[in-house]
Amino acid sequence: MSLSESSERLRRVINKAIEDHIITPEEYQEIIEITYEDGHMDSQERALLAQLQQMIENKEVKFAKG
Repeated sequence: MSLSESSERLRRVINKAIEDHIITPEEYQEIIEITYEDGHMDSQERALLAQLQQMIENKEVKFAKG
C-alpha cells in the first residue's frame, strides 16, 4: 500500500523530529496542519502520530523550548 501525499509529508516531518530527537513548535504545528488539511486522518497518519506520541512519552523525542 502506497502512502497518500499527506501521509508522506507527515512521515518526513515526523522522521526529522525522530532523527533530531527534538520537535520544535513549528514542526508540531506543521504535523497538526498536515493531519487535518484534508479533513480525514487515515490509518497511515494515525500510525505515524501514534509512533511519535510513544517516542515523546518515552522521552526519545523532546519538545524544543519555543
